Amino acid sequence: MTDHDLVLVTGAGGMGRLVTERLRAQNVPVRVLIRREDDRAAEVRAWGAEVVTGDLTRPETVAAALDGVRRAYFGLSVSPDHLLAATVMATVAKAHGELDVLVDMSQMTVSQMTATSTAESHQQRLHWLAEQVLDWSGLPVVHVRPTTFLDNPLFTALAARSIRENGTLALPFGTGRTSPVAAADVAQVVATILRDPTEHAGKVYELTGPRALDMTEVAQEFSKALGRTVTYVDVPLQRWRTEVLANAGLPQHTEQHIATMAQLHRANRYDRATTDVERITGKRPLTVEEFVAVRKDFYLG
Repeated sequence: MTDHDLVLVTGAGGMGRLVTERLRAQNVPVRVLIRREDDRAAEVRAWGAEVVTGDLTRPETVAAALDGVRRAYFGLSVSPDHLLAATVMATVAKAHGELDVLVDMSQMTVSQMTATSTAESHQQRLHWLAEQVLDWSGLPVVHVRPTTFLDNPLFTALAARSIRENGTLALPFGTGRTSPVAAADVAQVVATILRDPTEHAGKVYELTGPRALDMTEVAQEFSKALGRTVTYVDVPLQRWRTEVLANAGLPQHTEQHIATMAQLHRANRYDRATTDVERITGKRPLTVEEFVAVRKDFYLG
């Protein structure tokens, strides 16, 4: 396997874009599978990536995208089609028979789930099931399980709104601890594995920020980054769901997922910290303060 082996990346936005950017910066040939032509597709094409249109739920387009590919990244934004797409990818890739690695973007919540647990969101359940299908396929799969992203609306758009309005970080997390990770750090892990998967096939990596914090400590990180006092306000979960989340204009599937993430934070299910990011990339993941500092204008408006 060499850097000249073609890599398939699913999606030109979000994680797919970040992974493509890092691979192309190292001159790794990349094919990006997109659903439709848009500005994001134009951007990755400008980096020198090949772009093909298709749908992860349609086997014929996945088969065409995998033609000539030795390494692949499978990731999908929050979607009720996640399990279907993973099943299509697994069955087509198994028939394809030429993959040296398939990197699956999962979620850390999966590590605490069972076949019959019910406290998780529909999306988290789909991730758990998708991991089972990919493992059953016998493919050389690597499961990447990040915790909550710092880029999540919980820590970006919603946080910016309350910070501008009254200098607060208003979330229903109670005293729960969390270690959010930057999408950029997760993308670097994925790109590193895709460049040289030799020691990674069959592994599970759980990705977090450098340490777990309660929300008062998270607010202190925001304060240092923004140069103004930000305090944490614990909002009752139901009130937050009806007054904030319900007005965000999200699809029902996504809204239920985020609401469940908030509930699990409150139950301290996100109190996790690992060294997997640094172990794989050789670089410590971004702190909350570092992430917010480079986005100061966004948060302060």
